[in-house]
Amino acid sequence: MNYRDKYIVLRDAYLSNADFIRPPNTQIDIHRCAFHSKYWTILPGASDYRCEEHGATFHEKTNEVLGRKLQAYPETLRHADVDLLENRDFTYTLFRKRSDNPETGVVFIFHGLNERSWSKYLPWAERIVELTGKAAILFPIAFHMNRAPSAWGESRTMNSVATARKNYSPSIMNSSFANAAISSRIELIPQRFFWSGLQTFDDIVSFISEIRKGLNPHIRADATIDLFGYSIGSFLSEILIMANPYNYFDKSRLFLFCGGPTLDRMSPNSRFILDSDATIAIYSYFTERLESELSLDHRIAHYFSDAHPAGTIFKAMLSYQKKKQLREELFRKLQLRLFAVALTKDSVVPPAEVLNALKGEYRDIGIPVKILDFPYPYAHVNPFPTEEKIASEVTAEFDKVFGFAADHLS
Repeated sequence: MNYRDKYIVLRDAYLSNADFIRPPNTQIDIHRCAFHSKYWTILPGASDYRCEEHGATFHEKTNEVLGRKLQAYPETLRHADVDLLENRDFTYTLFRKRSDNPETGVVFIFHGLNERSWSKYLPWAERIVELTGKAAILFPIAFHMNRAPSAWGESRTMNSVATARKNYSPSIMNSSFANAAISSRIELIPQRFFWSGLQTFDDIVSFISEIRKGLNPHIRADATIDLFGYSIGSFLSEILIMANPYNYFDKSRLFLFCGGPTLDRMSPNSRFILDSDATIAIYSYFTERLESELSLDHRIAHYFSDAHPAGTIFKAMLSYQKKKQLREELFRKLQLRLFAVALTKDSVVPPAEVLNALKGEYRDIGIPVKILDFPYPYAHVNPFPTEEKIASEVTAEFDKVFGFAADHLS
């Protein structure tokens, strides 16, 4: 069965929304499993916050400042992040070989920025299971996939938002219904990029803690934990493995696909990712004026400090020129456990920037980076198109990429 046929079989089976799926013509089972986030209270929208670990308290006025700006948006975007229930209780998807025995190894697969459908990842997860014998977990990033209101993906509602953004900013580029929700949210509060990332980071750590306590019925307490990061999922994966909370990732391997650079060396301005105004907002905040922002925002400054290793690593991944020594020291220590595949025509994550980040300024870090160029039209957001006329070529390249992934993650 070629990639296109496999994609259709898995997509159609997954659309049933059942908690348990046994797709035809496969040797895998799919489980949708409930998850509750314990860390939603760090999100923007409250007035008072407390870091229990360090006994620190903070007061914010985000809602007061944004009150008038939010009136231009539909009800679904006039919200406090702490109030969105979809982001607190959701499901992750577990792919596993057909067996009654708990899994001895799992691979977390992390998706790209501004995605709402798991469809393209279903063949990826299945192939990881087939080739490594480990389970694969599709875990959603905060406010993405099934952790976001369905209205954010409705074309009629979001077209009105995109139109409003164009009217307000006539020079805006790449504004579309597909990126209207995330672009509006990021432009209004750029800090959301950090807070939602930190919530996801803590969710994953909590998930692994449950595994280690023997509380997951599908996964053994001593199971190996590995990571597959795509696009911004690579960014998250790098921070997880470098911060290494509770030594959970001491022996983990990480495969990076279309990802790896620091934030300032990626180009997310796309009709499918972020519009130009949101891109400017996130870069301006995190790479140009971060230090002045930290002097004003004591809460985010606290989580960026040495008191929180994840925040320190996040900061080291924002700008190529800043904290380079720390970042390259960490990559050097991990060089035997990382492997990356970049694509020649990827304009969102240019392969040259993957090399710069992972192999270091002087190319003295031994992380393998393979640069491929597929013999068919492709893009960062769609490396494996499903057009029938190119099905054989896509299958060959898919097999090549996931062959590299399986060899590294096995």
